[in-house]
Amino acid sequence: MRIPAPLRHFPLLCLLFGWVPATSADWTTPAERAEFATTPSYAQTRAYLERLAASAPERIRLTRFGVSPEGRDLMLVVAAKDGEFTPEAARASGKEIVLVQSGIHAGEIEGKDAALMLLRDLRAGAKHARLLDHAILVWLPIFNVDGHENAHPYNRINQNGPREMGFRATAQNLNLNRDYIKADAPEMRDWLAMFDAWQPDLFFDIHTTDGADYQYDLTWYLEEWGPLHPAVKRWQSEAFARSILPDFEKRGHLAAPYLELVDHRDLGKGIANFGSGARFSTGYVALRNRAAMLVETHMLKPYATRVRATYDLIVATLAHLDRHPGDLRKAVTQADADTVARVRDAQASLPVAFRTSDRSEPFTLKGYAFEHEASAISGDRWVRYDPRTPKTYTIPFFRDLVATETVRLPAAYLVPASWPQIADKLRQHGIRFERVEQPLHLRIERYRLDAPRWDEKPFESRHWLRDFASSTETADADFAAGAILIPLDQPAANVAVNLLEPRAADSLLHWGFFDTIFEQKEYADARVAERLAREMLAKDPALKSEFEAKLAADAAFAKSPAARLAFFYERSPWYAMQKIGAYPVVRLDAAALAKARAPR
Repeated sequence: MRIPAPLRHFPLLCLLFGWVPATSADWTTPAERAEFATTPSYAQTRAYLERLAASAPERIRLTRFGVSPEGRDLMLVVAAKDGEFTPEAARASGKEIVLVQSGIHAGEIEGKDAALMLLRDLRAGAKHARLLDHAILVWLPIFNVDGHENAHPYNRINQNGPREMGFRATAQNLNLNRDYIKADAPEMRDWLAMFDAWQPDLFFDIHTTDGADYQYDLTWYLEEWGPLHPAVKRWQSEAFARSILPDFEKRGHLAAPYLELVDHRDLGKGIANFGSGARFSTGYVALRNRAAMLVETHMLKPYATRVRATYDLIVATLAHLDRHPGDLRKAVTQADADTVARVRDAQASLPVAFRTSDRSEPFTLKGYAFEHEASAISGDRWVRYDPRTPKTYTIPFFRDLVATETVRLPAAYLVPASWPQIADKLRQHGIRFERVEQPLHLRIERYRLDAPRWDEKPFESRHWLRDFASSTETADADFAAGAILIPLDQPAANVAVNLLEPRAADSLLHWGFFDTIFEQKEYADARVAERLAREMLAKDPALKSEFEAKLAADAAFAKSPAARLAFFYERSPWYAMQKIGAYPVVRLDAAALAKARAPR
């Protein structure tokens, strides 16, 4: 038989590239076939998932929730025993929805290969037969798809395989796991719409560590602070501590809380809570009243071990949900209802910024012996671990977070019509708002901001507003038609508060969405300011004393003619008319909200 020219060298190419074509009955994943030395490309991953979905359309569906800047589909795979392949059908089923996210940092890709293996094993229903009886599994195999295709052997210097791995950031050089609240990346805006549609009960974000060497093959982090509702917190703590993690370890693994070293050179100084927050996946999901776990497999363990650990953790979780059906759904339903009802409490408050507590508790860490060597290269100490010598340490664990900012909740926020970009941001997060089509005159509470300080270097495409002075005042104010009301009687209220309260750790103000309020647009000529200063000094002895005291105390001020004249201009009505530092988002109590909604 004559072999067609295009196929004549196909067997040789297979040998050269270490690839063996799968038969229709062969469900070995690409990573398994390569003995986990490599991980499949986007195209190979998609081809495997398409074949999987085509073979079991009653159990597996491959869909997409968006498109990357470079034109790749953002894939989403749904595994459901009874064909609940849409968000509407999934919610109506009463089953708990588990969303697993892989490859937000595309070099940390264990979750993708674990997904192919587990979806394969769930496909026919023979293995893990009951895992989908009471749960629906939604798996995002590669979030940062463009970064995934920017693969190279030198992308992650700290990591033990696979041979090539994707890049941490997107094609726009954005870190998606700093983007949840500000949502600058197109991929993140698509993710938010997907999350809002599915409303999962439990979320996993799969990563790989950097940092120290130790015995654990997987570490984890649970959001247990801040706005997480007590019912969800209780389910999360009890399910993982008493059931899921013990089951996981019985499957041959060793797990620990996320090991954020206080000092990377010395394990003995302990570990601390890294703080999370709304910019991160699990911090954001906690604002949405959902249980969430950050998973960090250990970078130095073989890739096969890391993939298997991810697989076994999800299996242990689905097994727990099968043994205790409905418990998690009940908790999140209560959390949503209580968040809606909270607005009726005029004294309700919410913590919006945190720091790590100074109080520690003992933690038994299963690590390895290590030594310090003085380095002539860095001038520091070089830490050298000996993985041949397991060693147990008792170290301090600064595990708790304490609130540094807590806000009393209003009944609603109001954003003037002149800020439509804020309405866009609210819409991206699925936050309900109402547009007021007539002018308003309301009694409101507002912030006055001053003395802003920005970071010198950009961070995630923005210049971070590090600090500012603030005060509040109550006043009567007019608003043009088109203003929007954001009532807090909605499940997404915590997200609204964290976006709009200036002191929230990841507020839109901190991220630079309101930078123009600090910009001065009108200035006084020096000759005019000279005359103004003399007039003000003649009329106000207290101002004269303040000016003289500043001259005496501030040498830089005393040497600057511009600063001396600005001292007077900034205390004049001409400057006040510019409303510099007037935060445009205002707070309404129940009476003001009712008046804003009243028909004209």
